Amino acid sequence: MHACVERFFRVSAPPPPSLDELLRFYEQKWLSAGYESPEEEAKYKEYGREILSRFWEIHRADFNLPVALERSFMLDISGIKLRGFIDRVDKLDSGGLAVVDYKTNQELFTAEYLENDLQLTIYQLAAEATWGLPVEKLTLYHLRSNTPCSCPPRDASRLEEARQLVVATAADIAAGKFSPTENQYCPCDFAGHCPFYRHLYQVADAAPSPTQAQLPGLAAAEAVERYADLREQVNELKLQMDEARQQIIDFCQAEGLNRVFGESYEATYKLMERTGYREEDVRAVLEPAGLWERVAGLDQARLKDLLEDATLAGELKKELESLKRVTSAFPQLSLKKRAGEEE
Repeated sequence: MHACVERFFRVSAPPPPSLDELLRFYEQKWLSAGYESPEEEAKYKEYGREILSRFWEIHRADFNLPVALERSFMLDISGIKLRGFIDRVDKLDSGGLAVVDYKTNQELFTAEYLENDLQLTIYQLAAEATWGLPVEKLTLYHLRSNTPCSCPPRDASRLEEARQLVVATAADIAAGKFSPTENQYCPCDFAGHCPFYRHLYQVADAAPSPTQAQLPGLAAAEAVERYADLREQVNELKLQMDEARQQIIDFCQAEGLNRVFGESYEATYKLMERTGYREEDVRAVLEPAGLWERVAGLDQARLKDLLEDATLAGELKKELESLKRVTSAFPQLSLKKRAGEEE
């Protein structure tokens, strides 16, 4: 898909290639490897044609030659060389630059994702260093839906944060520190070196590492299975305990009891109440007094501070305290040994 998008823009002068030309190029670049069946391949191939056809329809009407396509860069940050490629750079009418990176992700990009995308930040640094012009727009182009997801450029402080991150990461690499970050693309080509996956690549009958804490007579791999089995037993016991607890509570509520005695233990039941304030009630009291902003949104901590404020009028304080209501109730069950029974 990236190659086809590049082919669309890589002309010496307008117009762009025709749709037939673009789809022929798509056929030439198609790779059949990796599909589970001919039917699956045909499905994805047709999906690609649909994406490209829609891309051609959208961009042929307002076609403009970009400043650069698949432009390689070498960025120097405090002597650290970063090399990469930018999919596309456009010149805006304002004179600034727009950076576009094509993505085939499943989902559209959120505003938060765009704001925190380090790749776009590096591209901005590279584009401004290469052309000496300000970047005014950053875009991740979602190819599956042909949707450009754009955001403003990073400010000076964000760019400096990125530079410092590069420097710190380079220092970690030089020191041999490679902290793993697990995501949906794991495992990668270096899984044999990763603390999340390395154990899979160790010889099954290899001697345990002398630095590895061992359970008596139990190897780590066996301990994993033992732990999983015990956790299942704990979960099952917890379910049984919850059922027994609910039986006691139901009995107490039905019989009007607060305590039930077993042979060795006694269970005490209480209905606990949570109290609080309704926002509309508090607002009706505080707004006329010009105090509502002090607890805006009915922040409970702010309301508590207000009630403890010595300057608050006594009558107003009493009126507020009278507004407290029971907001919810929940059962509490405590258990202890019966008197005279030994632990």
